[in-house]
Amino acid sequence: MYTIFLYILVFFLYSFVGWCLEVLCKLVSEKKFVNRGFLIGPYCPIYGYGAILMSVLLQRYLDDPFTLFIMIVLVCSLLEYFTSFFLEKIFHTRWWDYTKYRFNINGRICLETMIPFGLFGLLIMYKVNPFFLTLLGHLPHFLVYVLGIFLLIIYIVDNVISFKIIKNVQEISRKVQQKQIIRKDDTERITKLVRKQVEKSMKIFEKRLIHAFPHLQVLREKVKRRKK
Repeated sequence: MYTIFLYILVFFLYSFVGWCLEVLCKLVSEKKFVNRGFLIGPYCPIYGYGAILMSVLLQRYLDDPFTLFIMIVLVCSLLEYFTSFFLEKIFHTRWWDYTKYRFNINGRICLETMIPFGLFGLLIMYKVNPFFLTLLGHLPHFLVYVLGIFLLIIYIVDNVISFKIIKNVQEISRKVQQKQIIRKDDTERITKLVRKQVEKSMKIFEKRLIHAFPHLQVLREKVKRRKK
């Protein structure tokens, strides 16, 4: 049980580090702070899940850096691909799109992200993971349990609230589409209209979501009525 809670803390550590990296990249590219991530809190869970998967599944490859690199690229790419796929199926929204990059697969993953994943993964497996686990190992077991439960409660509540926010954005999308004549290639136009409607609203969390994902695309829903 202690090991499970230890990895829960590792998950949140990497989720927070991932959020910091995302924010830093936006700060450098756009010269402003953007609260990145699907959730409200300062964490990007995909980084935490990636780190946990590597830690649990790839320990056996530590003696072979090249094989470890390939396996990290494979695991992280599959994670990113299926995260994009399921978010799209659940929310009818594409959160990132690599179609403009070379060597991409369905716009969900691309070579330009795979290589950095592999390099950062090596850094995590050989340097960062031992440091974090040693650091957390000095904490009293009771504190590990309390922190783990506290963070899990916050995480679950955040997911529930964030899900509601996405449904609000979808409702705006639905209303926009009802007023428009939808064509096959209207995803980009509808997305811009949805952004415009969200910007007009006073709902701060919906605005945060749009700012956090500037390339977010609202996918075209099936429309029963067709223009004659």
